[in-house]
Amino acid sequence: MFGPDDAFLTTLLRLLRQLPIYPMFGRGLTRLQPAYVEDVAEAIARALQGAETHAVTYECGGPRVYSYEEFLRAVAHEAGLKPMLIPTPFAAWHTLAGISEMLPNPPITRNQVELMQVDNVCSPEMPGFGQLGISPHSVEEILQQMLGNR
Repeated sequence: MFGPDDAFLTTLLRLLRQLPIYPMFGRGLTRLQPAYVEDVAEAIARALQGAETHAVTYECGGPRVYSYEEFLRAVAHEAGLKPMLIPTPFAAWHTLAGISEMLPNPPITRNQVELMQVDNVCSPEMPGFGQLGISPHSVEEILQQMLGNR
């Protein structure tokens, strides 16, 4: 999930601005389908208002599936940045995370690294935003709002 002042997109944007050379998780191939927090909140509200008599699981992903590298490039593009993206092996990230976990507020954890090794996209067989009548916002659209480009 992403949105203004979040720990995901806001942090990523800050790091892309600060680091002209940006280390990617692995080769940047992990697939992501980020969903806007307000779209997810609306989905929850609509699901709770539904007349379903049995439990339904919804998988709510944004309108686009990105590779991690594509996602970084999209965020950088919207912010007018051109970082050099450097593939960094997951083994290096695990080592860095293991060391950083000794700090009071680690900047990265081994759990976060493990999550970046697994695709995070919706299953096409599962109901989602469409079944709830929601057209999800794109990362680019929300980034434009966050950056004041609208």
